[in-house]
Amino acid sequence: MEKQRCGWANPANPLYLEYHDTEWGVPCHDERRLFEMLNLEGAQAGLSWETILNKRENYRQAFDQWDATRIAAYGPEKVAGLLANPGIVRNRLKVAAAITNAQAYLRLLESGGSLDQLLWSYVDGKPLVSQQGIYPAKTALSDRLSKDLSKLGFKFVGSTIVYAYMQGIGMVNDHAPDCFCRKARK
Repeated sequence: MEKQRCGWANPANPLYLEYHDTEWGVPCHDERRLFEMLNLEGAQAGLSWETILNKRENYRQAFDQWDATRIAAYGPEKVAGLLANPGIVRNRLKVAAAITNAQAYLRLLESGGSLDQLLWSYVDGKPLVSQQGIYPAKTALSDRLSKDLSKLGFKFVGSTIVYAYMQGIGMVNDHAPDCFCRKARK
């Protein structure tokens, strides 16, 4: 018997199905993955998530396994190499945003905070479960988190990007009512 999944999970792409089944909507508290996903969601702006997901391993290699300390120190030579790398989205603003985000992230850590603490404080440490069948592009909560991340110096964190981020890291369970993951993530 075929598993019922969300309609967006492309059944022709095993990588996408794996992501849907094991990551999307699963509460994440791993700092490196939270940092990675924040940047990948920003890289997605104007593109499909499937495009970014298919390039995720290339991103990990290109951005030093999302080591924020290394990324924050990238200079013009490294940036030129990234902009020439066909394995990632070669957008100057998005590459610059990853560097700026690494610097903002390090400042957050230096102040005694963490992405995990910051993000999950917005939902009192527990995922929100969407109303069945209602999937907004953004919410008042993503608006607020977007503004707060911007104030901290993060880039490519508009409300729509932040809402997709919240879904991806499990702050929100937006699995379809008939998706097998919806019940598993409650």
